[in-house]
Amino acid sequence: MAPRPKKASKQAAAEFTDEAPSRNDAVVATAMGDDDARLDLTLRPKTLDEYIGQDEHRENLKVFVEAARMRKAQLDHVLISGPPGLGKTTLALILANELGVAAHTTAGPAIEHKGALAGMLTKLEPRDILFIDEIHRLTPVVEENLYPAMEDFKIDLVTGDGPHATTIPLNIHPFTLVGATTRTGLITGPLQSRFGIVLRLDFYTHRDLASIITRSARLLGTSIAPEASLEIARRSRGTPRIANRLLRRAWDFSLVARQSEIDLATARRALDRMGVDSAGLDEMDRKLLDILIRFYDGGPAGVETLAAAAAEPRDTIEDVYEPYLLREGFIARTPRGRVATRRAYEHLGVKPGGRTSSPPSQGSLLE
Repeated sequence: MAPRPKKASKQAAAEFTDEAPSRNDAVVATAMGDDDARLDLTLRPKTLDEYIGQDEHRENLKVFVEAARMRKAQLDHVLISGPPGLGKTTLALILANELGVAAHTTAGPAIEHKGALAGMLTKLEPRDILFIDEIHRLTPVVEENLYPAMEDFKIDLVTGDGPHATTIPLNIHPFTLVGATTRTGLITGPLQSRFGIVLRLDFYTHRDLASIITRSARLLGTSIAPEASLEIARRSRGTPRIANRLLRRAWDFSLVARQSEIDLATARRALDRMGVDSAGLDEMDRKLLDILIRFYDGGPAGVETLAAAAAEPRDTIEDVYEPYLLREGFIARTPRGRVATRRAYEHLGVKPGGRTSSPPSQGSLLE
């Protein structure tokens, strides 16, 4: 069966980010920017065989997809969770392509009421995939109306008002709901229990990222030395979206230098010029560590204090920068606030010492 062209509901959107603020201007930001969206169609894999990384999930999905094909039935509902930029949307579109069905994409905030949900569900053809990004942001009313659709493939249409209101049950075609979330803890228990397949995406290894970078370079019409791919991979925070962004910037430097290949020296020069160091930290990451170490004696310091000193919103600190610094062991959370670790001191080349007498002013850091 040949795949049908992908369709999208009126509620569809190209990309929805989480409710937390993010820095799209940062080269290591995980939120999708305009350049990322434009190039995504070129670099995005179309099949599970082309998909690199997440090996266990990929192999399991091959089995689930083949079983659905053999049964000539819809795939069980799939919940995909994980940080931004790891390929949740890509996996949803791959599943539709593998099953030879259409993918209808939308996001939790776009489904404003149950009528919008009903409109999307009634347009689905048999075994189609409905992809809802940031599914944890569905309103309670919409979520409750989604339950019978997921379980029994039925929705209730209400006509009339007040005492004259009438509920009309309406059958819909069997479909697969693929939900994506960056915050699994915000998904209600009843909704989570209705997913037959649950995948938790993890950050990518350097080896897998290097393979992704090499593939992306080929699709962009250039080539990259293996050691340059690995260098970019090391600085990509375990995230393919960041890896592809850094690759494009390295390619810029290579083109201007009239090189036929992105070599290690060019990759390092490009990354250094963009302020992404050997540990994947950018200027703001280092600024936060510098504030914590030099002006608050390594902590503990509250996030509000750090946000004020760095002139960044608290939510941006907590949701954009802190997760990577925590994961890589540069800072630690304590009941009293954030604390710089030994690795942070070593990375900045600072020896533990006394506190500076006053908090930093803008422009005084990293001098």
